[in-house]
Amino acid sequence: MKSISLKLQDQILQETESLLFHLKTSRNKYINEAIAFYNQIQKRRLIEEQLALESQLVGSDSMRVLHEFELLEDEV
Repeated sequence: MKSISLKLQDQILQETESLLFHLKTSRNKYINEAIAFYNQIQKRRLIEEQLALESQLVGSDSMRVLHEFELLEDEV
């Protein structure tokens, strides 16, 4: 486990300390869990952005294929 130095805004630190008191947990555990949670959110955001980009790249091809299928259905 690595040690880091962290500077927090006063208000954030005060809120955190208050929550830690009520949750009866350590600051280290709380911050580790908060960062892990935030990492999950950011990973999901990056995946969503990648999916949107890839959807745009194949969008016109998908519409062309759909149109071809519709033409085949009309022939039947």
